[in-house]
Amino acid sequence: MADDEKLPSGWEKRMSRSTGNVYYFNHSTNASQWERPVADGRGEPEKVQCSHILVKHNRSRRPSSWRQQTVTRTKEEALEIILGYIEDIKSGKEFEVLASQFSDCSSARNNGDLGLFGRGQMQKPFEDAAFALKVGDMSGPVSTESGVHIILRTG
Repeated sequence: MADDEKLPSGWEKRMSRSTGNVYYFNHSTNASQWERPVADGRGEPEKVQCSHILVKHNRSRRPSSWRQQTVTRTKEEALEIILGYIEDIKSGKEFEVLASQFSDCSSARNNGDLGLFGRGQMQKPFEDAAFALKVGDMSGPVSTESGVHIILRTG
C-alpha cells in the first residue's frame, strides 16, 4: 500500500513525541493505533449498535442522573473518570459491568446498550464516533452536550 494513499475518513497520520514513530489518530473516535487504518471497502452501514458509558458533568445539558440528583463534577473531572474507565477496560474489566454500575445514562440498566441507531438519531459527535468504529472497537473519550462518553461498537 502506498504511503501517500488516502486514509479512511476521520484518520490522520501523526508522529509520536516520545518514540518518533508514526501513529494514526481518528479525530471522530479519539482512537489511536500504530497500524495504518484501512477502509473496509463496504461503505458505511445504515445502522450501528453500540454500548456506552456516560459521565455527566455540571455543564451537561441535564446535570442529573439515576445515580446522582445533581451532578457537580467539572468537565475535566468527568474526563479523568472516563480515562480511568478506559484504563480499567484495558486491564481486563468488562465494559458492560462498568456501564451497568457507573454510567450516568439510563442505558446502564441494559449494560450500556443503546440498541441499533442510524444517522441523525444521536448527537453529532457521538454519531460520528460510533459510525467510525469497527465492530468490537472502543472509542477514546467523546464529548457531547450530554457529557463525556466511551463508545463500544457491538454491531
